Amino acid sequence: MSDAELDPQRDYPLASHRPELLRTPTGKRIDELTMAAVLAGEVAAEDLRIAPETLRLQAQIADSVGRPQLGQNFRRAAELTALPDDKVLGIYNALRPRASTRQELTAIADELEHDYSATLCARLVREAADVYERRGILAS
Repeated sequence: MSDAELDPQRDYPLASHRPELLRTPTGKRIDELTMAAVLAGEVAAEDLRIAPETLRLQAQIADSVGRPQLGQNFRRAAELTALPDDKVLGIYNALRPRASTRQELTAIADELEHDYSATLCARLVREAADVYERRGILAS
């Protein structure tokens, strides 16, 4: 799916112009997410989550229109789809100023990299630790 060549003028928004590219994390096509399917019990909560492939497609579009930072955000979000919700929330809270020590942030980055292959997210957490240290906003 993420190998698709996208033209933002033609293909965006994807749900309207390229729905065949979009699937749920369980593999359902986006057009299968209907009220009738919900009422029939054919749609599970996992079907309502975004798939990492969809986020990577959005990143490709962002890059192609000169928005590389947004593209990186989408790629990091794609990595985060592999993490449990409570883990994502814990990382969010740990990244608040004065909430974590450098060692705690480094441990989070190591876990992201080694346990979840979330190398972009790990890089961001390490960068945050460096910036927080320079600004004096790490926990003591």
